[in-house]
Amino acid sequence: MVFDITKDNFDEEVISYDGRVLVDFWAEWCGTCMILAPVIEEVSEELDDVKFCKVNCDTDRDLALKFGIMAIPNLILFENGKQIKQHIAYMEKDELIKFVIE
Repeated sequence: MVFDITKDNFDEEVISYDGRVLVDFWAEWCGTCMILAPVIEEVSEELDDVKFCKVNCDTDRDLALKFGIMAIPNLILFENGKQIKQHIAYMEKDELIKFVIE
């Protein structure tokens, strides 16, 4: 399951979370984001120990600015509230799994 995150619940859902959280910064007009979305959904169903979230950059520009999002799709991996990795662009399923668990 992939959770929709906004500036109102970001700290609670991501920063305060004990464990790994993948945040997908995306927008409806981004074709690559639309192609990546089902891949993220599929991986989220397979990896129970990682929380998967998404932030719509058009409706939550403050969060996009806070994390310096200049290109999408932009994936940021957090662990215990700290950013540990970032990836910009599409990833195949196996690449995404590796990115999230290593």
